[in-house]
Formats: sequence, structure tokens, C-alpha cells
Amino acid sequence: MRILIAGFQHETNTFALNKAGWDNFVKGEGFPAMQHGEKMFELAETNIPAGGFIQAASRDGHTLLPVIWTAASPSAQVTQEAYERICQQIIAQARELKPDAVYLDLHGAMVAEHYDDGEGELLRRMRETVGDHTPIIVSLDLHANVTNAMLHHATAMVAFRTYPHVDMAATGQKAYELLLNAANGPLIQESARIPFLIPINGMCTFMEPAKGIYQLLEELEKQPGVSSLSFAPGFPAADFPECGPVVWGYGSDGAAVERTVRMLRDAVCNAESAWAVEFLSPEEAVAQAQKLALTATRPVIIADTQDNPGAGGSGDTTGILHALIAADANAALGLLLDPEAVKAAIAAGKGKPVTLALGGKSDTQGDPAVNDTFIVDEISEGKCRFDGPMMHGIAVDVGPVVTLRHCNIKVVVSSVKSQMLDRNLFRLGGINPEQESILVVKSSVHFRADFQPIASAILVAKSRGEMKADSQDLPWTRLPEGIRIAPLGKSFKMPC
Repeated sequence: MRILIAGFQHETNTFALNKAGWDNFVKGEGFPAMQHGEKMFELAETNIPAGGFIQAASRDGHTLLPVIWTAASPSAQVTQEAYERICQQIIAQARELKPDAVYLDLHGAMVAEHYDDGEGELLRRMRETVGDHTPIIVSLDLHANVTNAMLHHATAMVAFRTYPHVDMAATGQKAYELLLNAANGPLIQESARIPFLIPINGMCTFMEPAKGIYQLLEELEKQPGVSSLSFAPGFPAADFPECGPVVWGYGSDGAAVERTVRMLRDAVCNAESAWAVEFLSPEEAVAQAQKLALTATRPVIIADTQDNPGAGGSGDTTGILHALIAADANAALGLLLDPEAVKAAIAAGKGKPVTLALGGKSDTQGDPAVNDTFIVDEISEGKCRFDGPMMHGIAVDVGPVVTLRHCNIKVVVSSVKSQMLDRNLFRLGGINPEQESILVVKSSVHFRADFQPIASAILVAKSRGEMKADSQDLPWTRLPEGIRIAPLGKSFKMPC
């Protein structure tokens, strides 16, 4: 088969402050930089879906037609310019090359300035271009907000099953297997929506109920006549009418597919109360961490979940940093985004003091900068390759990086926004994370893939930030009527 391959990924937090433009996709911002044509084959050595698909399809001797792979850090809406430039490249190549099949590496939670359903619109255009008989296979993030248009226009879609997402390449391989199934005969599809939003922190597959739900999914998927099952808990920060969790599946036996989808949906719903998550204030988290660290032999980790750049957070809020300073803690924090502070520190020089207003520049309400004098402990160019299990092998560039020290607190400050999901980001700042007493990471769950093995304890703090950990804190206006805004929470009613 001649298979067109393209990737276009963005997780959109419609409540965030800054949008994703063309330059954000070109740079990648913690993802691989924009790739075109045969350059995309380098992705085969990385843990991303396109890499897994390329490996599997190449092994079987298919002709691959790579177009573009691009992603930007989660943020507010994708600009119309960026969306159209990328989509037009993909569709133009599909029209010209006339492939036998199409594989798209998408996220599933993209909102553009002019389309609520970024993936659904791209799939509509692709279906219109290649016709009804050309398979269109899609891999999706676990946080996809799966829409009716996506289900209608794609031949089949499969989502990650882990959070942290250590199975991204494996999901690309599953997408290839779905393509082979689709080529052997029509796939019957069934889907079901879940009537409540699930908090991001509750989706971690290291813990229940998510762990057990995905174990059940894999057991149900083994039933005769079922080719694939997926459960996307959704991304509960996108204010549009199809935000929310979805279960779906494919197979040759419609009754078997319907039954397994229903069983999985019922299991998710029956665990509704277990999906809820409790959070600590910054002060509570720091106090608990200090107490635990007195006897711990490994770092205590605090997740600054609401300033998670991987979910649309600005990466520069200072709530936990203020709490660390007030408690005279011994800790390392990263990454904090502040290009101005980086420039000032580089100008001052390594080992020198620098007085500045650190962080708090994103206009997050009630989040003041830290105005103080710091010592410049480290300066680096900000380039590294991830060694952790989630993004293993991916090269990233977060711009010039400095480590600023205030008493026993070290802050790794970057020039480009990036979630702290790999220990090598701390090492950019000259910090050995395994030897720290307390680590503060600007992440919600992804950090666990690389940091949980070295942690004595993990605490989740609810400081100020653009990614509200509790979806009940968001000013929703366009959710599906009647959906519960949180597990066992109030039902959404359209504002008058």
C-alpha cells in the first residue's frame, strides 16, 4: 500500500491566555520541531505514535508518503493562520499523491480560532479529498475530546492507554494493525459518552480507577469479533459542546462491539466517585514535603499541577516558589518560564548575584513575581535529549537556561515553555534530581514516568495557574447540556 502519513497535534485549553501560532509549531516547544517529508522517518526512533506506525508499516514493506509532523505546547486556541497552513499542506499532498490509505497522528483535543473541532474538520476535508473507500486511520492522545465528526469521518481511531503516555509508539503500531483490519473488510463502530468530566490528575494509569479500567479494556478487547477498544477520558479544559470522556470500539461483530463498549462504559460510570481527586494548597504541600523529607532517603516531589505547561499552563506562576521561600525550604523547582530573567542572569554571569522580578509575567490573576536577589548557579544552552520512558530519544531545545539560587532553593529557569517530564531538564540547570530533598515539578502526571522511580512521596499542590485541576473552578459556557462538571458534581446548564 501507498500510505500517506501526517501528524498535527495540539491540546487546547480554551481558558488559557496565549494561542498557538505558526512559530510555536515550527519550534515544537518540548516536542520535536516541525518535520517535513523524509525527515519524518527520524521519528521512528522516538516514542511518538508516528514513530511506531512508521516502524510497523516499513517492516511490512509498504510505501510511505510522509507529508508533515508538527506539534506545539498546549495553550489556548490554534490560530486560524497556523491551522490553515498546516491543514492545507496535508490536504494538498493527499490530493496530489492519491494514496491507498491515510494515517494521521492527531491529538484529539484541538480547538482552532475558527473551528471548535480541529481534528473533525481536518478529517472532514481528508475524507472529501480521498473519497469514501480510502481508509483513514488515526491515533489519538488519551486526553482526546472525541467528537461525532471524528468518529464519522475516520475509518478507525485508537487512543493511548497510559498516562503518563509511555505507549505512544505502541499506539502508532496499533493504528497500523487497525489499517490492516480495515483493508480486510469493513469495521463496525460503536461509541458511548460518559456523563461527567474527569479531572486530569485522576486519569493517571499508575493509580485506580484508571489502572483497572484500562486492564479491563484490554481483556474486553480479546473477545471474538472485536478488533479495537479505546477510552479517552478527555481534556476537561476545552469549552465546547463535545468536551468529555468517550468509549468507542471497532470489530467485525456488531453485537460483540456494542456489548464490550457498553461494559467498558458501565465500568467507568460505576467508578464515578473514585475519579475525584483531593489537592493541597502550596503551603500545605511544602509543609508536608519538609516533614517527609526529614526521614526520606529519596526526593519528595510536589506537582505544581495548575501551572502545567503540558495542559495550557503558562509555566511562570510563583505560588509554590513563594511558599518555599516562606518556609525556608531546601528544594529545586523547574521549569519556570522567564526569558527576561534568563537574559539578566546571563548578563550578570555565573556565580554572580542578580536582582530581578522572577516569574509572574503571564497575567495570571493574583500571582505576583518574586522580587529578590538570586545567585546565578548555572547557565546552559538548554538543549538535551530525553532519556525517560515517555519521550525517550526526543531532542528538545528550551532555549537558554539558568539556575537561580535563593538560600537553599534552586530554580531552573527556561526561555521556552516546557513541561517538566524528564529528569534531564533539571540536569540542564546543573541539578542532579536524585540528590535533592524536595523537587517541585511544573507538571500534572507526565512527570511520574521518569520521576516516580526516584520519589519517596508525591504530593499534588493546587497553586494558581491556567490549568484548573478542578473543572468546577472553570467558567464553563458551552459544555454539553446536563453533563456533570466533575465526578458526582453539578450538572451543566447553559447560561441564559
